[in-house]
Amino acid sequence: MILTEPNGMINILRHALSTAICLLITAGPIVAQTESSFAIKQGDRVVFYGDSITDQRMYSLLAEQYIVTRFPQLSVHFVHSGVGGDRVSGGYVGPINERLDRDVTAYKPSVVTIMLGMNDASYTPFDERIFQTYANGYKHLVDKLITDNPGVRLTLVKPSPFDDVTRPLSFPGGYNAVLLRYSDFIGTLATEKHCNVADLNTDVVGMLRKANAKDPKIAAKIIEDRVHPGWGGHLIMAQSLLLSWNAPALVSDVVIDATTRKSLTKNATLSALKREADGRISWTCLEKALPFPLTTLPGAKPQDPNDDAAPYHLALVSSDFVDRLDKEMLTVTHLPSPHYDLTIDGISIGTFTNAELSAGINLATLQTPMLKQARLVASLTEQRANLHNDRWRQYQVPFAKDAELAAFIPGVLTELDRLDNVLAAARYRVAQPKAHRYVLSVSTRKVP
Repeated sequence: MILTEPNGMINILRHALSTAICLLITAGPIVAQTESSFAIKQGDRVVFYGDSITDQRMYSLLAEQYIVTRFPQLSVHFVHSGVGGDRVSGGYVGPINERLDRDVTAYKPSVVTIMLGMNDASYTPFDERIFQTYANGYKHLVDKLITDNPGVRLTLVKPSPFDDVTRPLSFPGGYNAVLLRYSDFIGTLATEKHCNVADLNTDVVGMLRKANAKDPKIAAKIIEDRVHPGWGGHLIMAQSLLLSWNAPALVSDVVIDATTRKSLTKNATLSALKREADGRISWTCLEKALPFPLTTLPGAKPQDPNDDAAPYHLALVSSDFVDRLDKEMLTVTHLPSPHYDLTIDGISIGTFTNAELSAGINLATLQTPMLKQARLVASLTEQRANLHNDRWRQYQVPFAKDAELAAFIPGVLTELDRLDNVLAAARYRVAQPKAHRYVLSVSTRKVP
């Protein structure tokens, strides 16, 4: 049907999703994040450009999820433009100038990330001729983007690693050492061109070394083919990219004195703080951001080492992701009893000692209503990114190669863009923080 009635097919697709989307789009307050140094700003249009590792839509999607959940008041548009096999010369969906014109500049980007090198270095020991081809092509790519997109802010990304940690080296020195030489060039060029630079190699290698020391069998699955990381590897890559943009760790910070019933908050508003005769302490909190939508939590190790979640969990606990990007702190001091049960909106979160509560617990690592909300945002974000990829790779590129099909391109792309906008609006609506009711009750249970 798509070949003869493209608009009809897309309308059917829109209708199938409309009921679910309408349920998600509900009015909510837009509240401001306190951090101002983050590199991504209101109204930015971010394009992620690269080869198959970007084409996986994983580190880029995780970075997008962070931005939407941490800064729900921003309106930022994201485009994922990675293509498997690409080099600085382009690849099978077009030579470099065509790629840049159609897949980057057409979206009027204000921010572009570029990650190329894994294929360009040709999986061989360092070769000066191969490197010069890469260097010249990379310079052309950067110059063209700057010329064609005045004012664009470029982030030049050092290539993610070839896994020389969990497996023997392919040749003396290893292929990742070659990629590091390419990374040195990127760092120098970024300085020359006044671009931001992100190192997606060093932190992942550090994580792999720690993971390999803990569990070599599962560690080898983090980058199973040594080139394309799974979600765990991409999580650390996203961390490196976000930190290059000055991403804050803070979700919120709430400190309550149980005796004086006074509180201090960062990026949150506290109200209705009460202490009951039975020792219960209750309050309402409206945080101005959501925690990162972690797939598994640090304290919830998968039971089955063959589970797909096992490499993700190992990568998470072998990194400092939570400390550097996911701090949703609750501190309650001067509690008289030794143990307390915490509920949020009537849902049991856990039992904690007064010492733990006095030191501060990180709610981002617990199963809370806020995490559930963040995961819904993540799901919508992934749906939108996948929709755009289908628009581009299933229709825009192949239809343009056929004169008869080319006539359908405007109608198909228009309808898909409308649905893209619906999903983008939905995930921002869903990302708006909500007030939650907290209750700390004296517990008869003891923390193990």
